[in-house]
Amino acid sequence: MGDAEGRRVVAGVSGSLGSLAALHRAAHEARRSHTELLAVLAWEPPGGDLAYRRSLLPSQATDFRQEAGERLLAALRTAFGDAGPGVPFQGLVARGTPGRALVETADRADDLLVVGAGCRGRMHRALFPSVARYCVAHAACPVLAVPPSPLRGELTSLHRRISLRLPLDARELTDGRS
Repeated sequence: MGDAEGRRVVAGVSGSLGSLAALHRAAHEARRSHTELLAVLAWEPPGGDLAYRRSLLPSQATDFRQEAGERLLAALRTAFGDAGPGVPFQGLVARGTPGRALVETADRADDLLVVGAGCRGRMHRALFPSVARYCVAHAACPVLAVPPSPLRGELTSLHRRISLRLPLDARELTDGRS
């Protein structure tokens, strides 16, 4: 497939482990299809848009946007190091809720939107709406939801054991692994 004008792989980035996995998959898809990678980090003003319009000075708005840009750069460095993703890419900081910002950015039928599938716990789903579900329901293009790594569960279990001060045997970490 050649370099199609306007064709992009759009990846949602938040800095979480799930979004970093999605960013790696998006880079892979961009390499495979010879397209541009667009890494998008959405930001919302503290207190929502109404509070934002009422109370913020223009310099505060710039500060929030700049902070979001720094988070995006940090996520890109974490994911790819200094070498970058190995494909042409751009970073975009978009104001709005993550799902809406991603759907509005990936607005072409030939785009591919790549998002992390997120945490599957009931409590987490109740408190935080699923960006992946929003994107699947509202996107004008195909959406690839990247599931969490199986290692995430093991890491969570390890953190829980450490925080509860339970004994930890290093052999448990390597058993059954090649």
